Amino acid sequence: MDAEGKVIVVTGAAGGIGGALVRALLQRGARTVVAADIDGGGVERLSEELGAARVLPRLLDVSQEQATRTLVGEIGETVGSIDVWFANAGLATGSGPEAPDEEWDAQWRINVMSHVYAARVLLPGWIERGQGHLVTTASMAGILTSAGDAAYSATKHAAVGFAEWLAFTYAARGVHVSCICPGAVDTAMLRAGADGDAAKASAVIGGGEVLAPERAAERILDDLEQDLFLILTHPEMHQFVVGKAQDPQRWIRGMTKLWSRAQALLGAQ
Repeated sequence: MDAEGKVIVVTGAAGGIGGALVRALLQRGARTVVAADIDGGGVERLSEELGAARVLPRLLDVSQEQATRTLVGEIGETVGSIDVWFANAGLATGSGPEAPDEEWDAQWRINVMSHVYAARVLLPGWIERGQGHLVTTASMAGILTSAGDAAYSATKHAAVGFAEWLAFTYAARGVHVSCICPGAVDTAMLRAGADGDAAKASAVIGGGEVLAPERAAERILDDLEQDLFLILTHPEMHQFVVGKAQDPQRWIRGMTKLWSRAQALLGAQ
């Protein structure tokens, strides 16, 4: 994916990885970046900072299919055909089996169905044009797990599975699909899991060195320029993915120890 001259949409753009992607895409020559988020004020401020001529702020609740359809239609009419869609918005609530259905449903709709909604509306046009790129943000929780958040882990696994299916199903028709699996990136979502302490949160989940969002965005775009499907902000985490596949029982034992340490770190009884 070469950003030069492209019309690109980034959801979850008000901060974190999404905001960093908007900045990095502009630096790499994107024609227009639509910064979409449920936090309308956040994307308005981003547009003011980076320039309203190239960063278009849009209010979007990705959990609503019609909202996604409306945004795609508006962009097509006022800006031009969308070349790349970053389905980056996500939600973590620290939910276990005991959490109410509403919490599970919210993560399902934002972490998985938002990707489905984007695919539904974008694929027909991309197939007709013979080009287009869907970039979904999952998580290392989608190929390993997330200590302390069953719903996040389950929905991110689903997000990875959906991206894999799209990638091989539509590759011959000119549609590219990539799946980002970030490790520990210094975002509000990461800090929320440990009273604002990003390093502690990473230690709890086993997410590796905490990266600044800007560094993560640069790694993501570098890998997209190589047309990679699976993009890891922390390439060193690949060894754990391999270890899990080779010896699942050993991996479970390791995660059991990690969870015990995490509970002690968080002061759980």
